[in-house]
Formats: sequence, C-alpha cells, structure tokens
Amino acid sequence: MEPRNPDYARQVEEIFRAAAFVMDVGYELVGVVPGQVETRLTVLPRHLQQDGVIHMGVQATMADHTGGSAAGSLISAEQRVLTTGFTMNLLQVAVGEELRCRATVLKAGRTMSVVESEVYAVARGEKKLVSKATVTLAVLPRRP
Repeated sequence: MEPRNPDYARQVEEIFRAAAFVMDVGYELVGVVPGQVETRLTVLPRHLQQDGVIHMGVQATMADHTGGSAAGSLISAEQRVLTTGFTMNLLQVAVGEELRCRATVLKAGRTMSVVESEVYAVARGEKKLVSKATVTLAVLPRRP
C-alpha cells in the first residue's frame, strides 16, 4: 500500500499522541509501515476487570486506536480518519504482563477505510491472540 503523505510516520505519531485518553491508558506506538501499525501496553492493575483479566474496554480501545492509526498511515496530510463502525470478538481470556496489537488496513478507499486489528496477550513470553476487531473509518478533511 502506498501512503498519500510521504511523512506518514510522523502523521501517525501525531494521530496516536493527540488522543489524551489513549495516552492516559498507557498505549505505546511500536511500529509504523504504510497500512500497518503495532502498539503495546504494559498491563497494570488498573487495566483489569473484577476477575483479574484484562478488561475488554482496554482491548477495544487498543484495537480501535491502533486501527485508526493504520488507516491514518495511508491518508494525505489534509485528511483525518474517524471510526464509524466497530466489531470486536473476544477469542479467549486475556491475561498477561503485556498487550500487543497489530492493525492492518484491508481496504483504503477515498472516503472509507476498513482495518483488521488483532490483540495479543503476552504472558511469560508466550503470545496468544485474545481478540480481533474490524474497524471501519471515514476519511474526512482535516479540521482547520
């Protein structure tokens, strides 16, 4: 996939860091190539639900924002992306010291993009796929 902005990596960093909530949770940008972004999260007690597993909301936010960043790697400097649809499946209980997410653009259109995000839990060095999301994003003009 070809980015519309030659400075796509900086653009993705800006998209990623502009979301205060995302930064507050603790997600980190790990890698950016056109059409694909990887992120990580060091799991803390605040990320767990009452039964000690990683909260679905933590996984969903990671899948959504990583997906938006992947879509953002392919847009022009005059555009932005905004999630319009989101479907997530939890595949197994998420436990571990770390979450990792890889989002890959499936379709980069002029007005809509579709991204697949895979979330992995890492426990004692073993990585397991725990959830998968499909994110649909509108491609819009950047706000002034």
